[in-house]
Amino acid sequence: MTLVLDRRLLLKAGTFGLAALSTPGVAQILTARGFTHGVASGEPAARSVLLWTRYVGSGETKLRCEVAEDEAFRKVAGGGEVTASPAHDCCAKLTVTGLVPGTWYFYRFVAPDGSMSEVGRTRTLPVGEVGRFGIALFSCANLPFGWFNAYAHAARRDDLDLVVHVGDYFYEYEYGHYPEHPMPGRRIEPLNETLTLADYRLRLASYRLDPDLRALHRAFPMVAQWDDHESANDAYRDGAENHTPGQEGPWSVRKAAAQKAYREWMPVSEKSYESYQIGALATIFRPETRLTGRTEQLDIGVALKGAGNQGGDLMKALAAFRDGPWMAADRTLMGAAQESRLYKDMAASAKAGTRWQVLAQQVVMGSLKAPPQIAELATSGGDPKVAAALMAIGAASRAGLPFNMDSWDGYPAARERLLRAAAEADCNLVVLSGDSHNAWGNDLALEGRPVGVEYAGQSVTSPGYEDYLPAVAPADLGKAMQAANPGLSFVDTSRRGYVSMQVTPEAVRGEWHFVPTIASQGISGVTSEARAVRWGERRFTA
Repeated sequence: MTLVLDRRLLLKAGTFGLAALSTPGVAQILTARGFTHGVASGEPAARSVLLWTRYVGSGETKLRCEVAEDEAFRKVAGGGEVTASPAHDCCAKLTVTGLVPGTWYFYRFVAPDGSMSEVGRTRTLPVGEVGRFGIALFSCANLPFGWFNAYAHAARRDDLDLVVHVGDYFYEYEYGHYPEHPMPGRRIEPLNETLTLADYRLRLASYRLDPDLRALHRAFPMVAQWDDHESANDAYRDGAENHTPGQEGPWSVRKAAAQKAYREWMPVSEKSYESYQIGALATIFRPETRLTGRTEQLDIGVALKGAGNQGGDLMKALAAFRDGPWMAADRTLMGAAQESRLYKDMAASAKAGTRWQVLAQQVVMGSLKAPPQIAELATSGGDPKVAAALMAIGAASRAGLPFNMDSWDGYPAARERLLRAAAEADCNLVVLSGDSHNAWGNDLALEGRPVGVEYAGQSVTSPGYEDYLPAVAPADLGKAMQAANPGLSFVDTSRRGYVSMQVTPEAVRGEWHFVPTIASQGISGVTSEARAVRWGERRFTA
């Protein structure tokens, strides 16, 4: 999701050519040899974990992987061999098996010439009874907007066991568009919008040079899933807002290129859907809500065409949209097959006695309507387009419609199916999400019955409503949002950071951590706000 109203600028070249090679960033990436981008781990299980590195040699290079119980590698516990091949942009991934559950390990890769990668740390998932498990949640890291201080803060913590990234790990836009004025020192490559496999690979290579992102990967295993910007803004199964087939080629080709590059560069498997068992404490489910089965987002503007300037016509058109297309039962984010699998797996988790069912997915699930008085809250500065947009948003709210059709709010029937499945299975549901750039704590209910809670994380760097409604004090906007949304337990619309959770059998306590700045590197002055849910209550307590 990108909170901008205008269309992106026209694209530049779709591939990098000779002119691009003269830029320092591209030269650094394309001429580097040996271990170029550190290490990473992911897809943890009780007895295995996936390990990642990148090694650039003269061709295919066989690497040796070593896994040890100690950082000095005196107690080697496993490893194996893997090939870094130009066919995969020299990225190498290896799943090491035969490990001990609930154990921290150190790992490294060794090249034929004896050179070694950085040393990474990873952890297998525990089995049996688990007293505590720490999770960090991240989303929406647009590098030119600022420094990844949220990553830096989490990388230094000693109470986390796993990192979850729910998407917008990088952004596809050309340099100089979102943001129009990039932060000094935060250059990305290629300079053009990412369209081809070469583009997506180079953009990932550019991001993965960031020291704080590398530190986070080095410190913890990561469960990751793409959202839209890893391919194109507001993507769905058959297209995207930020893709014009007549100018940029078939969507299927671009989507395949984005997926291939992501799977090469990230510590992830080839599976779109996966689950992770944390002993008897929790099951984490990782579905895919973007490219597999999502139907196209609705456009509320279509409902307003031809409605005229009379309030009655406007409200009539909104009511018809609300009761027709918006409520259509066939609209889905995951597709029927994935929905069915998730519901069965949630039920199996609860039936087995697992305390918490954690759904780590991409977009906000809680219902969020704009304050009906939004036009009065925000001054438009004389811009008639802004004033008209705010009036339309306010009218939609009065008609019972949400403001973000790209989130679960745009797919109410699918959301109801999911919540009903969780309720019928007697799940203790905890939803993790990102995408919106703002912090939300939502109580999730079905027909007045509490079903679970949602920790929707703010962005690492991408701007929130403070950038689009600068005349509104964040505290005032937050109060108005809570008044308009009874299920909204917590909201912050102006600060960047991440979420962490401490999961115990009795409760989940989550904290939104806010970094004081992204304009410079540093982690001092981080503040936090917390909400908790007790097992069996399925709603937040302060």
